[in-house]
Amino acid sequence: MTPLRTALYQGPAGVPASTADSLASLAAAVRRAAAAGARLLLTNELYLTGYALGPAVRDLAEPADGPGARAVARIAAEHGLAIGYGYPERDGGDGDGGAIFNSLQLIGPDGTSLANYRKTHLFGEYETTYFTPGSEPIVQAELDGVRLGLLICYDIEFPEPVRAHALAGTELLLAPTALMRPYEIVPQTIVPARAWESQLYLAYANRCGTEGDFSFAGLSCLAAPDGTVRARAGAGEDLIVADVDPALLKASRAENTYLDDRRPELYGSLI
Repeated sequence: MTPLRTALYQGPAGVPASTADSLASLAAAVRRAAAAGARLLLTNELYLTGYALGPAVRDLAEPADGPGARAVARIAAEHGLAIGYGYPERDGGDGDGGAIFNSLQLIGPDGTSLANYRKTHLFGEYETTYFTPGSEPIVQAELDGVRLGLLICYDIEFPEPVRAHALAGTELLLAPTALMRPYEIVPQTIVPARAWESQLYLAYANRCGTEGDFSFAGLSCLAAPDGTVRARAGAGEDLIVADVDPALLKASRAENTYLDDRRPELYGSLI
């Protein structure tokens, strides 16, 4: 099976002046990713609007099929490249009503929506104040024969959601994030460990720069099931590209049999 070339866009730095600016930066990143042969580009958490929104999130949130989604779909279709992007999702359509979710939508290379995931583990007072936690733990899609799974940021800091994805057949786990300093241990240590212990690829696309009181750590990476990091960004705006190789994943799962050697009958106390 042909490897799935995957790009992670760490940027733009700081608060975007508008969703239009975010979309312009996305279009430029997609052009670069497509030129590098990528079939998938992942952006960071709440990419369209910026992360440090406060009460403005209610004004900036939109439905999964809103204008932001339609704009991303046009970019994806123009370049024949799938895009996973973070955004604040309003449930219940336009207007002031409805819950607000911290969401990740995956748009296919033809511009159609392949999947939409709502963050299930909210981090800190800011997120718990303005967002409602999602309730669907496993959201997946297929791209070029690779099964993709969707999580967001804090979700992957718990081993259980990542392991649940592995058991459900996820091969590449997409995780946009807005990780702040001083938690660099997450991309440096936890992300590769999650890929190793659950035997899957993990794409972790972080924000960079400063927004309000938040200083983001960057260090986006694509970790492989053999525990290696196939691509790593620095602290500033960056675009990294690496291959997700199904053959390597198959060989790694055959050698490292964590999933087969589990004894779930002993784990009842975990739930």
